[in-house]
Amino acid sequence: MNSKRRGKQTVALTRPPSIAGFASVVGKKEGEGPLAATFDQIGADDTFGETSWEKAESAMQRLALSAALEKAGKAASCLDYILAGDLLNQCIGTGFAVRGTDVPFFGLYGACSTMSESLSLAAMLLDGGFGTLTAAVTSSHFCSAERQYRTPLEYGGQRTPTAQWTVTGSGALILTAEGSGPYVTHVTTGKIVDKGIQDPANMGAAMAPAAYDTIRTHLSDTGRKPSFYDLIVTGDLGKLGHEIVLDFFHRDGVDLKNLVDCGVLIYDLEGQDVHCGGSGCGCSAVVLAGHLLNGMLQGRWKHILFCGTGALLSPTSTMQGESIPAICHAVAISTQV
Repeated sequence: MNSKRRGKQTVALTRPPSIAGFASVVGKKEGEGPLAATFDQIGADDTFGETSWEKAESAMQRLALSAALEKAGKAASCLDYILAGDLLNQCIGTGFAVRGTDVPFFGLYGACSTMSESLSLAAMLLDGGFGTLTAAVTSSHFCSAERQYRTPLEYGGQRTPTAQWTVTGSGALILTAEGSGPYVTHVTTGKIVDKGIQDPANMGAAMAPAAYDTIRTHLSDTGRKPSFYDLIVTGDLGKLGHEIVLDFFHRDGVDLKNLVDCGVLIYDLEGQDVHCGGSGCGCSAVVLAGHLLNGMLQGRWKHILFCGTGALLSPTSTMQGESIPAICHAVAISTQV
């Protein structure tokens, strides 16, 4: 009955869904970074024709979903489910984005791990026979995130050296029950890991233990060695969090040479003054729906372990002196099954 289970946290999908279409929409700053050529649309500014940052975030999601559906050759009416989320209270960016689609909807919140969470559940729905076409969509916006989590931009607050820059962007993936790949083959669902970090400006350190725990669990559950993957990609640990994960594995006697981080890849860390790198739901979403999946289709990589990381804090929990619980979900993506 549990033939799909691998250990306590991993499932091996018996009918791996195919990623039929994907698209990424980003803001002006992201379009000035090293991955600019991999994005489908770069905004001339960060409003996307809207009158507020929150509405701009919804607009990005609509644009990304529409572009991904067009690439897949599908209409929105064909979708069995949309699984999507963002960083805003009550996921308003997503709720207003999917309003009017007339598609069954799951609103998700996994902080910056939301793309890996939505992709995991979208794939499992198809593997379970509950549909034939699903969409996973995620977004974040620098200005809306600053207003919610820190201070409005007009305040002009200084950022600490460990801080990261919330990516303005949205990524969308369309999954089909049958197709030519790339395929989602395994899902390792993370557990909450909290090592007592309380600094909301140091999310890399807060999330690194969760990334280490999930990657290690995935390798143990599947019996795979790190070298099986061309890339092991964390969501948005940034420069500091990335170094911490490498150190954890080094202590285990493992040299994780293929570990990269979306928060490090998306910006020129020094040239764009983003301190430790990128963060936000949109960070891993646009790197996956741009740089990574395009690279797989071009034959650069056959196997990727995509590990979205999230810091599950809120302004309220920070003001109450709480530590930062973190999560990491891993999704194995392969060009062959």
